[in-house]
Amino acid sequence: MEDVRTHSMAGKTCVITGANAGIGKASAEQLAGMGARVVMVCRAREKGERAKAQVETKSGSRAVELMLADLASFDSVRALAREYQEGHDSLHVLLNNAGLARIRRSLTVDGFETTFQVNYLSHFLLTNLLLPSLKKNAPSRIVNVSSVAHYGGHVDFGDLQMERGYGVMRAYSQSKLALVLFTRELARRLEGTSVTANCLHPGTVATNIWGSALGPASFLAKITRLFMLSPEKGAETQVYLASSPDVEAVSGKYFEANREKRSSAESYEEALAERLWDASGAMVGLG
Repeated sequence: MEDVRTHSMAGKTCVITGANAGIGKASAEQLAGMGARVVMVCRAREKGERAKAQVETKSGSRAVELMLADLASFDSVRALAREYQEGHDSLHVLLNNAGLARIRRSLTVDGFETTFQVNYLSHFLLTNLLLPSLKKNAPSRIVNVSSVAHYGGHVDFGDLQMERGYGVMRAYSQSKLALVLFTRELARRLEGTSVTANCLHPGTVATNIWGSALGPASFLAKITRLFMLSPEKGAETQVYLASSPDVEAVSGKYFEANREKRSSAESYEEALAERLWDASGAMVGLG
């Protein structure tokens, strides 16, 4: 696999959600080490400050900034976008990385199923709010972290909020399929703007997402971690999509291990992607 860390990101600004741990933090380290100014979006200040210090130490860069946002709140996402645009002139890469899995169904403060909002809806909202900055600084890139789990996903407009038969994998897979559909529709709408949008499966990575989701069965996650990729390896494809000249003009594609790959059959349904876009806009309050 290409070592993308040899590419220069000097003069580029990258925003990364979920940057306090796992592949988000690893991506921040790698992009900062390549010369980018990195804005780490984290939910909790203490964890964020600790992660920021670690990124600075490992990358040798001081061009690292922390911003706070809770993706379980649309108000928090809007505040993040407003604060960013008021304080920054540039944005070249938006890396929508944050994600979670919940073993039990729960609702956010906005009344939506938590997995669907945090993994998908809040990234849909943030992306749309930051599009003016991305267009202003084109060529620019949007990178959405999906998952191989999307192959088992289905977008059910009759039960988007998983009120009937909730399951952790059903919810997670739907949210990751929604990200692929979003990527394709976004790329279509961005044609001619020099802003690209791609998505990816990072590999099976040893992060805390499944340990927290499995609860009492988390010892199983600890065992399987022995066979998973490190966060540093898992971050490679999203860093590749954020930085490589090879994909500067590529948009609307799904990648794994730095290679374009065919995603699920449902993810190519254009009418479905457009319908999901319209429904998402209504849910997040975009006109």
